[in-house]
Amino acid sequence: MTMHTIDIDSVELAMDVMKYVMARMSNQTPDLGFPKSEEELRKLVGTTITKEGIGGEKALQLFKDVLVKATVAADHPRDLSFVPAAPSKASILFDVVTAASSIHGAYWMMGAGGIFCEMEAMKWLVQLTGMPETSFGVFTSGGTVANLSAMLAAREQWKKSCEDNRKFRSLMITSHGAHSSVKQMAKVIDADLLIVEDDENDKLCAANLNEALQNLSPEDRKRVFAVVCTCGTTNAGIIDCLDEIATVCERENIWMHVDGAYGGAALAAPSVRHQFKGIERANSVTIDPHKWLFAPYDCGAIIYRDIEQAKEAHTQKGTYLEIFKDEGAKGFNPSDYQIQLTRRARGLPLWFSLAMHGTDVYVNAIERGIELAKLAEQHIASRDDLELIKPASLSVVLFKKKGWTSEDYKQWTYENHKKGFALVAPTTWTKNGVEEPVARFCFINPDTTEEDIIAILDSMN
Repeated sequence: MTMHTIDIDSVELAMDVMKYVMARMSNQTPDLGFPKSEEELRKLVGTTITKEGIGGEKALQLFKDVLVKATVAADHPRDLSFVPAAPSKASILFDVVTAASSIHGAYWMMGAGGIFCEMEAMKWLVQLTGMPETSFGVFTSGGTVANLSAMLAAREQWKKSCEDNRKFRSLMITSHGAHSSVKQMAKVIDADLLIVEDDENDKLCAANLNEALQNLSPEDRKRVFAVVCTCGTTNAGIIDCLDEIATVCERENIWMHVDGAYGGAALAAPSVRHQFKGIERANSVTIDPHKWLFAPYDCGAIIYRDIEQAKEAHTQKGTYLEIFKDEGAKGFNPSDYQIQLTRRARGLPLWFSLAMHGTDVYVNAIERGIELAKLAEQHIASRDDLELIKPASLSVVLFKKKGWTSEDYKQWTYENHKKGFALVAPTTWTKNGVEEPVARFCFINPDTTEEDIIAILDSMN
């Protein structure tokens, strides 16, 4: 037997794998899971990589009995921490199909059928933003790569706009609410980062952005190549003043990027769509389908207003790549629009789920997350021992237990997690220069119930 042959053992293993997949998919309340130390896991599983191999059945059994239990089920209905996940059953199944099909998703010549499907899903995302029909994008591994790809395209346009700009170290502007990846990508592209204060509603606004630009020296003003705003901050679900910012960026000829990795999916929700006014004027927008669009990890997306600008920044050159430019191989090449060359067709599970269910199902599921946040807000407001920090924004709610310290929140989090009951990690919130620990709910899974919310709040007593 070799790795690439099919025999009776591999057929039986395939059946066992699919039995696990079906059982896991059918479980509406999977074990929440809790991490173990490396030492603990080593004692439990022993050595797994050997010259002879331990066999597929044993490896699968170790995964089912030990290893998967040392991970957190991000789709658990009472996992309300960070930004959880809730991939649709259709997208999970098609993730298996995507892997089995072995599609190289970088070039049309290699993956035309798969890329076509991705393009169908991307058209829907572009329509959600309201950007021009000529706008388009590609699927990436997540928001970090999507944001980074956008910033590379933005900086190339800045350099192209004036030859002298190549002499300067570039400068990008963002707010305190921006995702941590914004700071990280500034390091990666060796750019300076200016953080502008939010307004009284904790949003990046035109007035503060204008003031920051006016306070720059003439030399520093020349270095500004992009403003990164957010529609749905990870910590609080806040949407920056997009329309105002677009006006400033257009006047100042600055690339406007909107990080909607978490919140961008809510563009599909009629109840909050008006809050995104101005996103259609952006130069680029990030949305993560693996968050609130119910795709499996890992699937992000970057949309460009002018996709040719992205192509100028990202097209890679090499003698072995020239065939992909030949007339017989021409088509949409995703590698030309983001930083990765080799890529899987990671938009296929989203496409299949959209094609199977239709977009109305997605609208309803996203609206459910917003509804759950409002229900949580009501229950929090009704309790004398709790205090609402901010009204629910998108599907995020911040609140506090009166009198609790940071250690109290941590202890509560770990106790609930160890019991397998819920995972609700604390965060901090700063107002008027004062930072305090708070609790945070983020609703993604439409299977979360009002009873789940009440039970979690009860556990704070």
